Amino acid sequence: MKGKSDPLDAYQAAEAVIAERGISTPKARDGAVESLRVLRAERSSAMRARTAVINQIKGLLTAAPEALRIKYRGMTNHALIEALERSRPVRNPADPQSATAIVLKRLAARYRHLDEELALVETELDEVVALQATLLRDLHGVGTDAASQLLVTVGDNPERVTNQAKFAALVGVSPIPASSGKTVRHRLNRGGDRAANKAIYHVVVTRMASDPRTKAYVARRTEEGKSRMEIIRCLKRYVAREIYAQIHHPTPAPDGGLLRVSRRKQHISLQAAANALKTNATAISRLERGLARDDDLYERYETWLNQDHENTLKSAA
Repeated sequence: MKGKSDPLDAYQAAEAVIAERGISTPKARDGAVESLRVLRAERSSAMRARTAVINQIKGLLTAAPEALRIKYRGMTNHALIEALERSRPVRNPADPQSATAIVLKRLAARYRHLDEELALVETELDEVVALQATLLRDLHGVGTDAASQLLVTVGDNPERVTNQAKFAALVGVSPIPASSGKTVRHRLNRGGDRAANKAIYHVVVTRMASDPRTKAYVARRTEEGKSRMEIIRCLKRYVAREIYAQIHHPTPAPDGGLLRVSRRKQHISLQAAANALKTNATAISRLERGLARDDDLYERYETWLNQDHENTLKSAA
């Protein structure tokens, strides 16, 4: 007579099979990215506290005696904090005006302390980003804040995200079908890491305001009848693709100094080059000095310098 199988053994065998199928690489939290996460947590709380302090200062001034309101009326936040720090209120807590002035001075000192803390955190974030992803900030519109958040989202082992489509889903920019009837369209993705999505949104908005290629793209898609939200969705997907490539396969910015050497050898002024390329001299100068990265402008500038541009200079003048 065959013995009955033990249900516990069967359960353990099934659990082992499931475990083998579900093997995945966990998100590491023991490297430089963990440092970024901690620093960003401090930065977030300090920013909230600073906002609360300035709001409290303005609230107290709204209900303060007329003499105090007139003294600090119309000032910017920076000027207001400096004026309150320099103030020397009479120490008489029983008097409402003196008590208000004393509290305002202490709140201004608290605001200044938080401001200095935030400046220190920004410097430390910048140092860690420079060590972890030196070239990520070379991308147009990607600053320390966006770069640090994206690195935190990816984690200390970016090989977990095996392709750019998975990265797009992780940061919430993968397109979601929203077609209806004869209308074929996609909508913004509301999933993924919302902090990373916000960082990419800020990169897109920056490019829409300052990047010639993005401006041309927005104009073209607007003429095609796309709404601003649809255009932003497309741009966020493009930016995510670019950032993924820069994280996994960093590409250094071209050496703009070579362009400066070539321009000077041909006795071309900075303004003449800017006029010919239909941009401003500051953009050309920052590109040459390595202070900004714009691969499209670099390519156009290099092509133009290698051409016979005598007629171009005459027409631009």
